[in-house]
Amino acid sequence: MNRKQFRLVVGLGNSGKLYSATRHNIGFMVIDALAEKYSIPVEKKKSDVLFGQGKIEGSTIFLAKPMAFMNRSGPPIRRLAEYFGISGEEIVVIHDDIDLAFERLKIKMKGGHGGHNGIRSMTGAFGNGDFARIRIGIGRPEGPREVTDYVLGKFSSEENEKLGRVISEAGDAVVTILRDGIQEGMKMFNKHN
Repeated sequence: MNRKQFRLVVGLGNSGKLYSATRHNIGFMVIDALAEKYSIPVEKKKSDVLFGQGKIEGSTIFLAKPMAFMNRSGPPIRRLAEYFGISGEEIVVIHDDIDLAFERLKIKMKGGHGGHNGIRSMTGAFGNGDFARIRIGIGRPEGPREVTDYVLGKFSSEENEKLGRVISEAGDAVVTILRDGIQEGMKMFNKHN
């Protein structure tokens, strides 16, 4: 099978209790769910990144959460990747996306930052956008609400009822990419455009 083997799965978010349950931290939530499901403790710290190494569906991978703020998450991930000899093309990044409706999920190979500060930091640090992304929809704020307040805000009670399923589906997308490759992942999870 001629496909790229992914070795590092990164969830984007902001560290600290203040941000833990916010929309911007859905990447961290997916990493935490995968860590629990596959018994991969994400407790080691290097270059301002919490990470763990383990196996998912036979693939040896790293799960990582940068501890720098979202807009500075790229350099710590680059240092971690360099330390373990991992190229940008071997990385999957999980992040929130206001341009997708809540509950929507989209897998993308390469691309620009789309206005997302964490992805902008990653592309800046790696010098390109050659990493795969799992974009998790959080929707846009209604009315005059500022985007920053919205993404740093907590999910509504209605969203919280569905959040577990969204996180689980994003975890399934990671597993599919690791096991079957990104094209198969896109075929399975990019159902509604």
